[in-house]
Amino acid sequence: MNKQTSEKEQDIKDINDAAAAESAASESATQDNMAENETPAEDNMSAEVTLEEQIAAWHDKYLRLQAEFDNFRKRTLKEKMELVERGCESAWKSILPILDDMERAVAASHKTDDIEALRQGEELVMKKFESVLQAAGITPIECVDKPFNEEEQEAVARFAAGDDKRGLVIDCVQRGYKLGDHVLRYAKVVVGE
Repeated sequence: MNKQTSEKEQDIKDINDAAAAESAASESATQDNMAENETPAEDNMSAEVTLEEQIAAWHDKYLRLQAEFDNFRKRTLKEKMELVERGCESAWKSILPILDDMERAVAASHKTDDIEALRQGEELVMKKFESVLQAAGITPIECVDKPFNEEEQEAVARFAAGDDKRGLVIDCVQRGYKLGDHVLRYAKVVVGE
């Protein structure tokens, strides 16, 4: 029995050694897992902080960019308004001398009885005004004895004028003007039937 007891004791000892080794390996694995789990948790914390810093930085950039765009929009709107206000400035400046001439003509008409001199003065003022319009690119629409053109003219009346004048402009009631190719004011005309 001694032999059997010592074999049993040896088997128990081997089993205990194996269990102890297994337990040690398990503890070592648990400690490794805990160490691994602690590292990702710390990494997650630092990743969250880094992510929050990036979000804050991008948010700050977004707000600055939006403010810069608003300032740009306001500045360009102000510049456009100034251009609109001052865009006609040169045209108005060129018209002012004509106003001066008209004032002198009215003053002269009160002082003189010479009708012919007044007519010549009126014609000079009118020619000066027409030259200012031409310099600005404004031209009259020529329409009398030409075919009716609805893109430049407005028919205010029809007049029986015979077959040779049918569809032609017989008279211009009010002159029309163009700025380049754009119609500023349509000519009001009488068309023959």
